[in-house]
Amino acid sequence: MSKVYITLENGRVFEGEAFGAEREAMGELVFTTGVVGYVETLTDPSYAGQIIMHTFPEMGNYGIIHEDYESWKCHARGVVVRSWCRTPSNFRSQESLDSFLKNQGVPGVCGVDTREITQIIREAGVMNAMITRARPDGVPAGLKDYRVRGVVAETSAKSPYIVKPEGETGYDVALIDYGAKRNIIRELLALGCAVTVFPCDTKAEEILSAAPDGLMLSNGAGDPAENAACIAELKKLLGRLPIFGICLGHQLLALAAGGKTEKLPYGHRGGNQPVKDLRSGRVYITSQNHGYAVVSDSLDGRVARLSYVNLNDGSCEGLEYPELCAFSMQFHPEAHSGPRDMRFIFGQFLALMDGGVT
Repeated sequence: MSKVYITLENGRVFEGEAFGAEREAMGELVFTTGVVGYVETLTDPSYAGQIIMHTFPEMGNYGIIHEDYESWKCHARGVVVRSWCRTPSNFRSQESLDSFLKNQGVPGVCGVDTREITQIIREAGVMNAMITRARPDGVPAGLKDYRVRGVVAETSAKSPYIVKPEGETGYDVALIDYGAKRNIIRELLALGCAVTVFPCDTKAEEILSAAPDGLMLSNGAGDPAENAACIAELKKLLGRLPIFGICLGHQLLALAAGGKTEKLPYGHRGGNQPVKDLRSGRVYITSQNHGYAVVSDSLDGRVARLSYVNLNDGSCEGLEYPELCAFSMQFHPEAHSGPRDMRFIFGQFLALMDGGVT
């Protein structure tokens, strides 16, 4: 294997071994604590513009399974692991992690101390990084100025399409695709919903003219406040039909309702994030992937109420909008891959479309 270097914007350089595509890459370096589910992670559009570092030391042991893709490609800029398995063993495996990254044009770095790099990010916050084949002389040009921008338009569907369940259809759901994971659609189909997927720049009038029973706002990547046009259209939809937002959709809904968002020091990524239901006091383990959070006290208490909080840092994990017939979650209830504790949330969306309350 040839040498490769990953340089952090603070000037730290780590030497490792190259795998995957032979190319350089610049991106926002983030870490995920997931033990399994790297196929879903690598194909999650929410990682667009970022370099993914896995804290679990061994990746690729069960290969790559195309059926488990969350989108059509790998959206990450690069991948960093302690070690990758060269001989995957699983009856569903269709290629190795190395082969997948080569085919996707994504560079990989292995053999570096991922624990040390994770500690740096936890102490200093998320920072940019660059993967190069030649050892850099100082911080590469433009690294400190790099920002994840315009990724929602890149990852969203380009035109509307309809997906129907097998058998009888119960509800018609409009889904605005800000970079949607496929399992959100799978969960809705499993509950008998027909899903019309709309691009992120769809006008409110077009969605309302389709007369859906409810509206789903998907996950996605980047700074939620950057999406001014999307937020403007959501404002026109508030109170017009039942709305359920996940991840970026949760953040955009809050912004449309007059709230604010903030960037977290290093975000929440992985399948072991504890959240507390403020109504019942019960704690759930959830799958998450986000670097921003809603500032819960920025919303008018007459409009929104906090429903879930993160037990690690107290950040907002869920909001309810009783008068607007809407609710949202920062975590991923579709649980692919991740714990299935919160799949019942989709049932709450069906109840809301059936005339229930949040």
